[in-house]
Amino acid sequence: MKRADVPPAVFALSGAHLISDIFSNIYAPLLPLFIPRLGLSLAAAGTIAMAIQIAGSVAQLFFGPLADRWRPRVLAVAGPIVAVTCLSFAGLATSPIMLGAILVAGSLGSAAFHPTAAAIVNRVGGARRGLAMSVHVTGGAVGNAIAPLIFAPYAQRLGLAWTPLLAVPALLLLARILRGIPDVRLAHGADRGGFGALKPYTTPLALLWSVVVIRTIVALGFSTFLPVLMTRNGLSVSEAGIAVTCYLLAGSLGGLAGGPLADRFGPRRVIAWSLVLAVPFLVGVSWVTGPAGFVVLTAGGFFLGSTLPVNITYAHLIAPVATGTVSSLMMGVAWGVGGMAVPLVGLAGDALGLGPTLQVVAVLPALGALITVALPAGRSHEDEPEDALSFLS
Repeated sequence: MKRADVPPAVFALSGAHLISDIFSNIYAPLLPLFIPRLGLSLAAAGTIAMAIQIAGSVAQLFFGPLADRWRPRVLAVAGPIVAVTCLSFAGLATSPIMLGAILVAGSLGSAAFHPTAAAIVNRVGGARRGLAMSVHVTGGAVGNAIAPLIFAPYAQRLGLAWTPLLAVPALLLLARILRGIPDVRLAHGADRGGFGALKPYTTPLALLWSVVVIRTIVALGFSTFLPVLMTRNGLSVSEAGIAVTCYLLAGSLGGLAGGPLADRFGPRRVIAWSLVLAVPFLVGVSWVTGPAGFVVLTAGGFFLGSTLPVNITYAHLIAPVATGTVSSLMMGVAWGVGGMAVPLVGLAGDALGLGPTLQVVAVLPALGALITVALPAGRSHEDEPEDALSFLS
């Protein structure tokens, strides 16, 4: 990848994505500490995770169309600031309700940023939109991945009450990075954004949305409960954080590879093969221990993560209008609906055991791969037709 292939604005958005998603992942790494402190059951922990997903994902249904019609730069700048500021106070929670309120408030900032930033990347990415989206998404994936390395050792050593101090360096970095976000308009001409513009693309978007939901259930189920499973298997909180970081970093590397591969081979093919290849490795997470277990874990994370930027660019390719709204559907509603299944994973873990439950969850990507068969094959943006609807024929 040459730096010249990616506009500077994409790197700025990727940097803001990284910092925002570090704090958006404050909950799962600290869950082994929150559970005894606040008396949480796995079902309660899953319910809080669901609330976070609703606030951070389903709320994008408001912010995505707003970005189409208004000033997306305002949302892209304010979102990370709100997220970092609010989420840093999670360690001060003294009850499950207080914890949920803090996490929901911060997640709304994340909801403002994500569909807006993805739509801006699509606008400025030029002919290499797959690559641009991979760079942007990889920023968030890396932030999500390194969060356990930051929060788990920090809170274990200093205590949960000191998490607000972590916002200070993050906000200083954001003050510099956010200057590079361009002031663009997403809607132009007759395109005024909103859900009405998406009616001609309903069927393929619905199919792709279903694939994203399935992927989200798997991704959130593993990232939420892997630290708990590993600490129950004898690892310390810090060791479990390192293992999950390896898993998430592998996913970010997969995401960085997925976009360029989709530019070359087509998004449907990349999504289908990535989901199929993820299954055996994710199933093996509960069976394989020691160094080999880390290899299996990271391989599963790589293949599952490689679909993330491709899903977004594929959706923009299917429906090249109302990009903020499209992003809110694929990044927001799909992730939110997938997040609603996390309490069910927790309930099953309480009843059947966490290991067997995650093995069942690990098979779900195969279903997503089957759904991709009904999707249009796709093509690169260099070959994008003047009539976007011909892409669906």
